[in-house]
Amino acid sequence: MATVTRLHINGRATALEADGERILLSVLRDDLGLTGCKPGCGEGQCGACTILVDGKPVRSCRVSAGSVGESEIRTIEGLEKEGRLHPVQQAFLDADALQCGYCTCGMIMSAVALLEEHPQPTEEQLLTAMDGNICRCGVYNNIRAAVKRASETLASKS
Repeated sequence: MATVTRLHINGRATALEADGERILLSVLRDDLGLTGCKPGCGEGQCGACTILVDGKPVRSCRVSAGSVGESEIRTIEGLEKEGRLHPVQQAFLDADALQCGYCTCGMIMSAVALLEEHPQPTEEQLLTAMDGNICRCGVYNNIRAAVKRASETLASKS
């Protein structure tokens, strides 16, 4: 695969030079300093490395840098706007939906994708969207409450 010289990340074109066969997680963290997505299982099963590619949650440990082409990549670093947390980030804080924090970025990115597709998700949609994001601390009830809180916040702003 060819060298990757540009990626579209968090709303802007970013120049780089990376082997297109490298995993995207490595390029984001090591080359671009975007360390919000975390290495976990390396097999796409834990969700710690979840980012959004064209609005869809993707496990960045399972995708090569060369395969994303001109797609729009969003990382946790791209959610904060003008010094304000994204409503999902704020809801996670308010609902105490984190302990160690390792899975949190992946959880938040999955929740953002869910709420962009289903602004008022059903319980089934919520559980399906968050399935595969593993929290070793077990704060799933708080995570579910945070996603619901974010949904309410976003609905009140529209």
